[in-house]
Amino acid sequence: MIEIEGGLAIPDDEVRYVFSRSGGPGGQNVNKVATRVTLLFDVAGSPSLTPEQKARVAARLATRVSRAGVLRVVCQTTRSQTANRDAAVLRFAQLLRAALRRPKPRAKARVSAADKARRLEEKRRRSRVKRDRAARGEE
Repeated sequence: MIEIEGGLAIPDDEVRYVFSRSGGPGGQNVNKVATRVTLLFDVAGSPSLTPEQKARVAARLATRVSRAGVLRVVCQTTRSQTANRDAAVLRFAQLLRAALRRPKPRAKARVSAADKARRLEEKRRRSRVKRDRAARGEE
């Protein structure tokens, strides 16, 4: 089970792993061992997520979810397949947690009474300055 948050956990059988050769340094190992891990999770077909959660994940992670509704997380940071697999699972959990978090409703900002008074006083002052200029014939 991959623990996401509170009461939500994704069973291991809903997640698929694909291993391939990783680029970058690795010596002789790089040409022999498939250390790159691609974690695949079928968001659209997951029985663990509610339809609302599926829609939220698909919308928030649109760049990572394919047209078929499969979420893809790739990790190739280490030379170890096991470490990359663990890192991919951790990243997957973080992504789902962030995608499922409900945004806080925006609190409408209010202009304070002091700010209003300052603004109106400044307008009156500018008005007086311009009125005085006009009276003297200045431009």
